This record gives sequence, C-alpha cells and structure tokens, in this order.
Amino acid sequence: MAIFLTGATGFIGSTVLRLLRSQGRDVVALVRSSDKVAEVEATGARAVLGTLTDRELVTHLALESDGVIHLAAHDTDAAAADDAFVSAVFAGLEGSDKPYVHTGGIWVFGSGDAITERTPFDPPAITAWRLPIEARVRSAEGIKTTIIAPGIVFGRGEGIPRVIQDAPRGSGVAPALALVGSGEQHWTTVFVDDLAELYLLAFDLADSGSYYIGASGQNPTVRELGEAAAYAAGLDGRVAPSSVEETRSRLGEGFADALLLDQQATGSAARIDLGWEPNGPSLVDELRAGSYLG
Repeated sequence: MAIFLTGATGFIGSTVLRLLRSQGRDVVALVRSSDKVAEVEATGARAVLGTLTDRELVTHLALESDGVIHLAAHDTDAAAADDAFVSAVFAGLEGSDKPYVHTGGIWVFGSGDAITERTPFDPPAITAWRLPIEARVRSAEGIKTTIIAPGIVFGRGEGIPRVIQDAPRGSGVAPALALVGSGEQHWTTVFVDDLAELYLLAFDLADSGSYYIGASGQNPTVRELGEAAAYAAGLDGRVAPSSVEETRSRLGEGFADALLLDQQATGSAARIDLGWEPNGPSLVDELRAGSYLG
C-alpha cells in the first residue's frame, strides 16, 4: 500500500513527493497528462493518469492507499472539482480511519494581525468556495481528516512571490518597482520545504478533524518584500505604491483583493501539537539574494 498524492508535479506537491520518497515511503500520484508520468516516476513513485473528477479511479486509489494527501488545484471550476474529489476520496476511505490531509489557504480568514485556527472566517471572493468543502472535511466520520491552510508559499523562485519579483519597474531617471497596493499590508509566509514537513507531520500525527495554519511566523510587509526585490533588480530598493484600482487592473480583481489582505500569523499550533519546526530562509532574503534572482 502507498500514500495517494495529488498535485505531485506542482510547486508544493513536488516538494512533498520528494520528502516522502526521501523517507522511503511508497507513493501513488495522480497526474493529468502523460508528460508528467516520467517526472513522477523518476522519484520512484508510481504515476496514474487521471483527473480529480474521475470518481471511480479516485475512489479506487483511496481505497487501496494508506491515506491521501490532496494538493492538486484545478484550472477551471475549482470548487466543483474539489468537491467531487472529496466525495470520491471519502467513498474510498470512509470507516477506515486512514488519514486524509486536505489543502486550504490562509486567505479564508481575511485581514487580521493575530490569525489563529480559531479566527472567524472572512474570505475574499476568490477563496470563499473553500469553506463548505472544508466543513465537509472537518466533519467526516471514520476518516482521520486534517486541513492545512498555508500562508504564501515561497522557495525555488516559484509561487506567488513572483508577483513581487516580476512587477513593473517604471521608467525615467529613477525607475521604481510597483508594489501590490500601498505595500503596508503584511503577508503570512512559509518556506516550501518547511510546509512539506508539516504535511507529513499532519499525515502521521494529527487528530481527526484538525486544522493547522502553515505559517512560519515571518509576516513581512509588501513594501519590505518590494524593496528587497528592487535591490535585487538594481533599483537601489526604490518602490512605488499602487492604488487598489491599479493593482486590480494588473492582477485581476479577485487575486488582487486577496493579495491586498493584511494578514499576520505565527503558526504556533502546529509547533505545539505536531512538533513542527520551520527553519527555512525568509522571503525577504530570498527576494533580495536568493532563488528569485534573475
């Protein structure tokens, strides 16, 4: 038997896959295209072609697994695809008490300067669809369910921080890097390798119905991030604030409104309950002199 993993070729999922294999664990990964099969199999895992909405296949893989870690995102109609996947997985796991680790996100809490797992939900439009699905996951019986709500994940030059690194530079004698909004808002952050370790700890140790915020405790302002990227770009740290309208025009209203949230969290519950020890680099350092250069 093996761990059934989705999203194994994505940013977070590929890191989880490498960590699982480094620990000698068998993995069966659901992949959507044949060109991803070799990528998965190069790690020693088994790849199965299919999608999140292939109900019979998903149920079978869940039934035959030691448990499930769900990291895949769907390109269109994410809510329907995720709901269908959860239904299919539960059909395979129900009554087994096997672990199911589901991926949420920090944005569902809205703005807050001390966000914890008990903070009331206040999601922006782009992520509100998660809540009814997460409620199903947390209330499932006969399955050891856990939800991980990551902060903004960074590392290896990938993920949402590319929005900072790739921002317009402006022109003129002293060009400046355009910020997401005013830049005064904080972002919760987590290094991708640290987050991968949290997923495995949750799979192995978390109680049924548990919920953990995946945040390192480093909550830089967008201005701090922009200044770091501006130094890396040779702009001597020069940044320029953007209006809400300018940010929405550049990034799309839904995505912009999520990135304009002012969020801070420590992720302390996962440390206390699971022994998680995030110790990766800071996003500020990564933008200024790390994997986001170039």
